[in-house]
Amino acid sequence: MTNSKFLNRSMLLILSFIIICAGVARAQSLKIDPKTFNMTISGTTNVHDFTTKVTQVNGEIVLNGPKQVQSLVVNIPVKSIKSGEKLMDTKTYEAFNVDKFPNITFKLTEVSALQVHGDKIDVTLTGNLTMAGVTRKIILKSTGVNVKNGAYQFKGSIALKMTDFKIAPPTAMMGVMKVGDGITLKYDATFYGEQLTLN
Repeated sequence: MTNSKFLNRSMLLILSFIIICAGVARAQSLKIDPKTFNMTISGTTNVHDFTTKVTQVNGEIVLNGPKQVQSLVVNIPVKSIKSGEKLMDTKTYEAFNVDKFPNITFKLTEVSALQVHGDKIDVTLTGNLTMAGVTRKIILKSTGVNVKNGAYQFKGSIALKMTDFKIAPPTAMMGVMKVGDGITLKYDATFYGEQLTLN
């Protein structure tokens, strides 16, 4: 190999390394704060309405640059869903087939819309929600605010049908109490990490 070819190849390798490192350096991640996270699942039965609470979560959003979201993944253990009533919790876990499918997962596929007004953020996310082993595309509309340096709070809600995920609405008391198919998820999630430049 001539000296010129060696130098050219070396320069290409160095340039490639610099580009890769620059890309890694630009990536920023924000993790969900499990201590302040709040999610409720509400629905109806033929006896009374109900509300359960999610008590555990983990998630992370990765950005390549301002307004460039690379990924967002949120995981919720099914057994972290608590109603305060043992029978209802047991029926919920059975409906989710928790031994086979222990987690509920949301994975972002697209940021459909993003508007920033000072510290306020309006965002529409499209992604795949997996429950009981079945994945469906959903659209989440959230309102957010930069509550402090490196902390971003997002709130929103979405209506779902259990049967869309092949989950049979639970029954209890030998079928006397029947849960309705429709449920509503309300969430209040704060992500923390580096301060982002969104404008």
